[in-house]
Amino acid sequence: MAAASSTLFSFSFPFDPQIQTLSFPLSSAKPRFSPKPFSTFKLTSTHSSSSSSLTVSDDPFNTGRFLSNDELRRLRLLETFLYRCDLPSGGSLSVRVMRPHETDPTVLLLAASFAESMLLPQPYVKFLAFLVKQYLLDRRSLMPHTATLVAFYTQTAAAAADQDQEQEQEARLAGTVELSFDIRGANATVPSPTPPRDKPYICNMAVRKSLRRRGIGWHLLRASEELISQMSSAREVYLHCRIIDEAPFNMYTKADYKIVKTDSILVLLTLQRRKHLMCKKLPLLSTPPETDLSVSDEQKTM
Repeated sequence: MAAASSTLFSFSFPFDPQIQTLSFPLSSAKPRFSPKPFSTFKLTSTHSSSSSSLTVSDDPFNTGRFLSNDELRRLRLLETFLYRCDLPSGGSLSVRVMRPHETDPTVLLLAASFAESMLLPQPYVKFLAFLVKQYLLDRRSLMPHTATLVAFYTQTAAAAADQDQEQEQEARLAGTVELSFDIRGANATVPSPTPPRDKPYICNMAVRKSLRRRGIGWHLLRASEELISQMSSAREVYLHCRIIDEAPFNMYTKADYKIVKTDSILVLLTLQRRKHLMCKKLPLLSTPPETDLSVSDEQKTM
C-alpha cells in the first residue's frame, strides 16, 4: 500500500458498462515514468520456473519481498493463468496477469478512461497517469493476494476484411481489471457500501475506447471469476455499481450478481454518486484451492 503520508482519492466513472470504480493514492514522490502511447503486444507463451526463489532480477513476477512456499505456488498460478475466447463481433481475446513491461500502457488506459468519463482536459491525463502508476506499483507488491489482469484483442483477417481495414494479427491491449483475493490484498480505502475485506473484490475495470461494445467487459468479468475460483476458497465475490449506470447494472445482473447493500441518500452530501454493493456466489471447484489466503501466515501458526 501507499506510505502513511500519501492521500487516497476515490473516483467513480460515469456511464459505461465496462468501467467501474477507480481508487489510487497521491504520493509526493517524483514521477517514475514517462507515459508512452498505447502499444501493441505479441503474446508469448509463459513457462513457470522450477526455482523456489523469486529473487532473480529477470523474474517478471518478482514482488520485492520474501514469500512463503504457498505464496510462491500461488504466484506461479498467476503467472500461468490464461483466459481465451472468440468474440461474436470477430476477433479473439486473451486475458492474463499484467507483466511489468505492460504497466505503462495499462496506466494510460486507466488514466485516459477516467479523464474521458469526467470530461477532464487532456493535460490532466499525465497527472492521473502518475497517480495510477504509483497505485499499480503499490498493488503489485501485494501479489499473490491481488492481481491486475490485462486483456489483449486480436482481430481476425475475416473481420478486418469486413471492415475494410488492414489485416492486423498483433494483439492490442484492450482492457484491464483489478482483483483482490483476501484480506491481505484488500485495499485500505474502498467506495461505500464497504465490502468484506476478507472476500474477493473486483474493481478498476476499463476497456479501450475503440474496442468497446464488443463484449470485452463481459469476458474480463468472467476471467476475473475464473481466477478468483482458483486463488481463493471464498465463494462470494463483490463489486460496486453506481445506481445511475444502467448498462453495467444489467451486465452484472445477467452475470448473477445481486444487490446486498445500497448507499444512503446522504452520500450525495459528499459529492459522490450512490452505489450498489453487489455480490455473486461462485460455484465450487471440483478441486478447491489447497489453502485459503484469507488467513494470514501469522494466524496459521497460532
